[in-house]
Amino acid sequence: MASGGPNLECRMYEAKYPEVDMAVMIQVKNIADMGAYVSLLEYNNIEGMILFSELSRRRIRSVNSLIKVGRIEPVMVLRVDKEKGYIDLSKRRVSEEDIHACEERYNKSKLVHSIMRHVAETMNMDLEDLYVRIGWPLYRKYKHAFEAFKIIVADPDSVLDSLSYEVKEIGPDGQEVTKIVPAVTPEVKEAFVKNIRRRMTPQPLKIRADIEMKCFQFDGVLHIKEAMRKAEAAGSDDCPVKIKLVAPPLYVLTTQTLDKEQGISTLNEAITACTEEIERHKGKLVLKEAPRAVSERDDKLLAEHMAKLRQDNEEVSGDEDSEEEEDTGMGDVDLENTTGIAD
Repeated sequence: MASGGPNLECRMYEAKYPEVDMAVMIQVKNIADMGAYVSLLEYNNIEGMILFSELSRRRIRSVNSLIKVGRIEPVMVLRVDKEKGYIDLSKRRVSEEDIHACEERYNKSKLVHSIMRHVAETMNMDLEDLYVRIGWPLYRKYKHAFEAFKIIVADPDSVLDSLSYEVKEIGPDGQEVTKIVPAVTPEVKEAFVKNIRRRMTPQPLKIRADIEMKCFQFDGVLHIKEAMRKAEAAGSDDCPVKIKLVAPPLYVLTTQTLDKEQGISTLNEAITACTEEIERHKGKLVLKEAPRAVSERDDKLLAEHMAKLRQDNEEVSGDEDSEEEEDTGMGDVDLENTTGIAD
């Protein structure tokens, strides 16, 4: 941070120290003779210590198997000496339920903190001052600022316009007076809304299924096209279904939705409709990969695979009269120019 710039270091919560019997997220910094020194990530990296006796309920054979420098994990607060700044922690006393709750809280707090820090840096403001005015009041009102931020995505006025704070000033008579002023200026509000919407607007998931489909009947290609149309018809505006050819007889069905379960269910319905239609004409559909959420990397790999297959098809001249091609009945299908079929 440049000299003279705003202070961008601050704890996540209003309390300077955690409460006893509270699970907190730590990062191991150093392992000493008596135990491990750690940083409390939610409390601006103040130091705490885990004695070796608090690492495990079982007999310790290897400390390195239980704790490592750099590891981030939840632990339980045993004692807090606010005057001396000592915090004793325990790994062995934290339950699975505590771990889950701590991880969930920390992930939310980390996102809130990232947004708060970015706004403070952008607006050249002290981060703690921003927490005092906005962050911590939202924690008090909504139990977690993350819940308030979710509302801000759609309705920022209802959350931010109600915030205010006290300012002490010297009046004309020389006496100190307290004024209530809005906590959020228009500029800060704009920065908050922009950052929150960018970071917290839900992104649609891509759901994909892989199938093999064949039909050796007369007009088998037309029957396959009709089955594909039935699959796409199973989609909706909120969850549209697309199906495209990878290489005969392999096809992929995809949809995009904010609701993963809805996407998987819709693709299953599409596969059922496709199966019923192709089997009506004595064709066959085999599910190769069940509907599941896929990443951008999966999409990229599929695109690369399809491009390679197209390239191989262009490089190898086919024999139109070969028996093998007659058997497959799918070698020359042009599905890309078919109405209603995804490109």
